Amino acid sequence: MNQLTLKNQFTVEGRGLHTGLQITATFLPAPAGHGYKFQRVDLENQPVIDAVAENVVDTTRGTVLGKGDVRVSTVEHALAALCASGIDNCLIQVNAPELPILDGSAIQYLDAIEAAGVEELKADKDFYIIKQKTTLRDEETGSTITIYPDDHFSVEVMVEYNSPILPNQFAVLDDMRDFREQVASARTFVFVREIEPLLESGLIKGGSLDNAIVIYDRETPQENIDKLCDIIGIPHRELSKLGFINETPLQWKNEPARHKLMDVIGDLALVGRPLMGRVVAVRPGHGINSKFTRMLRKEVKHTEIQAPLYDPNKAPLIDINGIRSLLPHRYPFLLVDKLIEMDKKHAVAVKNVTVNEPFFQGHFPQEPVMPGVLIIEAMAQTAGVLVLNNVEDPERYSTYFMKIDNVKFRQKVVPGNTLLLHVALTTEIRRGCATVKGYAFVGEKIVCEAEFMAQIIKNK
Repeated sequence: MNQLTLKNQFTVEGRGLHTGLQITATFLPAPAGHGYKFQRVDLENQPVIDAVAENVVDTTRGTVLGKGDVRVSTVEHALAALCASGIDNCLIQVNAPELPILDGSAIQYLDAIEAAGVEELKADKDFYIIKQKTTLRDEETGSTITIYPDDHFSVEVMVEYNSPILPNQFAVLDDMRDFREQVASARTFVFVREIEPLLESGLIKGGSLDNAIVIYDRETPQENIDKLCDIIGIPHRELSKLGFINETPLQWKNEPARHKLMDVIGDLALVGRPLMGRVVAVRPGHGINSKFTRMLRKEVKHTEIQAPLYDPNKAPLIDINGIRSLLPHRYPFLLVDKLIEMDKKHAVAVKNVTVNEPFFQGHFPQEPVMPGVLIIEAMAQTAGVLVLNNVEDPERYSTYFMKIDNVKFRQKVVPGNTLLLHVALTTEIRRGCATVKGYAFVGEKIVCEAEFMAQIIKNK
């Protein structure tokens, strides 16, 4: 899969939830590898903030990104819409310290993205694959977030508020393609008892019944309700019974849980790479979401490339007989056993290293170690399969080394190891020359990497 960006730019306008300002935000296409970035066009020099976990500076009633004195808040709904749409790269220009709240959901952002269109870029989509269970628990709040290995991204959420009106709720999104129908229009929510303290803290100045579900779950004297209406600037109203006081009814009985699920998606977008795993969040909030995202982000930053997924029970894409039909190499120099993954740009092969390899007799008799040059040769043969699989009559061609650069050996390879060989074209094949970046893995560890150029030559 290739990275995606917007085909055309678009603009949304509306009030800010916390500032109450009238805000304009413009979403622009961005090149491969750009990621999500916010630009404050109302400030001198128009500073840019990368939308990554280490730039989260506050999580009070929303996710706030900051760099120095520059802030952009309430970013989670827009990021959820971008993430669910598969957009990898986007520059968001905003003329205020937050994004507009719109109707309190992500649906208007999603509508605008779909109207603008999506454009495919040439670079591969850089998934971060979850390979083991990871959990973060907040002992103080009882909140927990866990991510499990899975073959796609999905989220499930459980919320608990100890409220007679908002009981325990559950929401799940198994497929991001269902985001529009199941999650996008879920609105943010607030309890009546929270409104005055939030206003006193300088927040929700732009909040209204049009952009939030308001929950009345504890009886309050009418004079206090009248006072609250005056502060908000709405007509007095009598709340005779507990419940939801919005004129617009809930879209789903569990709309609050669905909104929390949206927040999880938006906050996890700050990992900086699309995830492949299943997230289970119990009593989530922006605070624990941010801590969990920051924890994953540290792993991502320290992982330059992940080892390919390998299921030995799965049938190979190309078996040894197919490899023999593509490569001229034979015993004792055929160093690829099977291809398990391949497209036009990259391939992944497997080499099972046994003590019966003839080179172990002399390298070394008392401590058998696979020669590093043969690891590079195995990567080159994998690249040869990749290249020759895309030409007519591949048996009439061979590939030859022209140059090898930036070789690093990080760990020795010994009998019993299974080498996973990942190679990728770094440029298009020109004039019969292919430039390749290769990695060799044992388990999750890189044992060797190299860059090399090979030439495709017709056999005599």
